[in-house]
Amino acid sequence: MTTIKGVLFDFSGTLLRIEPAESWLRAALAASGTAMTDAEITRRAAALERAGALPGGSSPVGIPAELAGLWELRDRDAHHHRAVYTGLARQVPLPAPELYDALYERHMTAAAWQPYPDAAGVLAELHRRGIRIGVLSNIGWDLRPVLRAHGLDRYVDACVLSYEHGVQKPDPQLFAVACRELGLDPSAVLMVGDDRRADGGATALGCAFLPVGHLPVDRRPDGLRPVLDRVG
Repeated sequence: MTTIKGVLFDFSGTLLRIEPAESWLRAALAASGTAMTDAEITRRAAALERAGALPGGSSPVGIPAELAGLWELRDRDAHHHRAVYTGLARQVPLPAPELYDALYERHMTAAAWQPYPDAAGVLAELHRRGIRIGVLSNIGWDLRPVLRAHGLDRYVDACVLSYEHGVQKPDPQLFAVACRELGLDPSAVLMVGDDRRADGGATALGCAFLPVGHLPVDRRPDGLRPVLDRVG
């Protein structure tokens, strides 16, 4: 068995988790100076969640025909990403039109993301062992400031983001870029992620793959710990 010398981590649902839809909506309301009753916030947040409007949250129950094409390509381009998620949000009536952009802006802030309890500890230990660390994400915006704000960037050697390369997981091309960024052969790299299809695509290139559960942070206190066993 080849020794693992580098680990690639997915971002959303693996290292960090997006906030619940209700706190996301409340933050956007506050940012735009819009008032809603608590009961209405609860109802609208649930509707936004069903619509799949929160990036990193639940998938849409149904995708409107006019957004179906963009949905498949959303992580290849920043404009596509914004268009599809604001379009999904617009399926839910809100009291002020500026709220749709406010919601999108909110999800890109560090305050909207919470690291899993063991994320910093696992990254720090891998770094101590001399393991190369990368973040490989299907995403439409720059997550580096979020990593920095949560103190995780100090451990990361490379960030490979789909929208910066015009290709998204599970395409082997994106994993190949990430392995080159780490300076390692794919056979020496472990991919860690919560999506067996997208993240598991790393195996086509020869990487190892370790799945983790896509769970709220309070329900997955040590889901990343098995990574340490895989790198010896």
